[in-house]
Amino acid sequence: MNRWVRLLAAVVSMAMIGNLQYAWTMCVQPMMSATNWKLSEVQWGFTVFIAVMTWTMPLSGWLIDRLGPRTFMTLAAALCGTGWASLGYVHSLPQFYALYAMAGLGNAFVYCCATALGLKWFPDKRGIASGLIAAGYGSGAAVFNPFFGYFIRTTDIRTTFLFTGFVLGACILIAGQFLMYPPMGFVPAPPPGVQPKVRRQHEQFNSLEMLRTHQFYVLFVMMLMVGIGGLMATAQVAPVARNFKVGATALAIALSLNPLGNGASRFLWGWVSDSLGRERTMAIAFALQAVFLASVVTLGRRGDTWFVVTMALVFLTWGELYVLFPATLADVFGARHAASNYSFLYVTKGVASILGGGLAALLFEKTGTWSYAFLGSAALALCSAMAALALRRMPLPRKAAPAASSVPAGL
Repeated sequence: MNRWVRLLAAVVSMAMIGNLQYAWTMCVQPMMSATNWKLSEVQWGFTVFIAVMTWTMPLSGWLIDRLGPRTFMTLAAALCGTGWASLGYVHSLPQFYALYAMAGLGNAFVYCCATALGLKWFPDKRGIASGLIAAGYGSGAAVFNPFFGYFIRTTDIRTTFLFTGFVLGACILIAGQFLMYPPMGFVPAPPPGVQPKVRRQHEQFNSLEMLRTHQFYVLFVMMLMVGIGGLMATAQVAPVARNFKVGATALAIALSLNPLGNGASRFLWGWVSDSLGRERTMAIAFALQAVFLASVVTLGRRGDTWFVVTMALVFLTWGELYVLFPATLADVFGARHAASNYSFLYVTKGVASILGGGLAALLFEKTGTWSYAFLGSAALALCSAMAALALRRMPLPRKAAPAASSVPAGL
């Protein structure tokens, strides 16, 4: 089967699970109204979801090699569909957190499988392929957000969760049956000059070998710093809009444009990085992210149009981190162990969700302003941009040469 068909199946499956994260902000107020829970209590559910999704990624990387992509994706579909569909039937916070965590585990399985597939099938177009897959995750909500909004308005939050959970789970199950890793030794040779600015690792590092290098920890800290702002915007866009007294129409436009910007950023910056180089692209994109995060609480509160524009720009310069980091990791450590290696880097998203989800909402409740959260995130994104320039000057890691025998030959 053509590798592009498998890529399309990966994109579809990622678009489905993207709704579990990017449609969440539409469900916050209905959940608060149905349960009488506070904003911070509901948003801790988002934090739990992201934390489970990211911190179980090492398990995903290990399990997928034992079950195979198709069986693995079948299990993922059951977890995503059941966990999300059941959220409308919770009666306590522990139930809510447990079921959203179940959906997060399924989300981790799909994300790990789809991302690794792109890196393995497309070593010659790594930025573009991983960009398309990640774009599916970031922009899928642009298609489905209107349906979420329609069901919430015309039925209730319970029906919305139940119906969308069934549909998303079924689509993941079907798409997953088209996924398969390439045969051993599959390495299409790129034409000369295709990637002149991208460094390429010729050795293959497994996860334990990768964790012994300082290059991995530089990437880890960078991804953590730049991940906070966008996750906060994802979870808090509706609460921020209410605080800024943004109109319902403008919020609806933002909820449609944000995932489109998110998805576009992944393809755009992934494509740019194939020519410009990963580190240079990171430095430019993350510096712009810092500017646009700060603009939300300076310009965004001036009116509906400013809010829509600044939020869209945040997503247009944030989603690419889920393309640039896995591509860079494969460039630096090789693609053979891409699934398990990236799973260790992806856990930063769980840490970032604690700051961008529950703690950001709690900070707003304590101070009455979103300025601290957004300006602090902007400063971290700028630090990540500067670190990218330092990363470019670091040499690629090398495996230690086997120790030479001290016994003279012939003895």
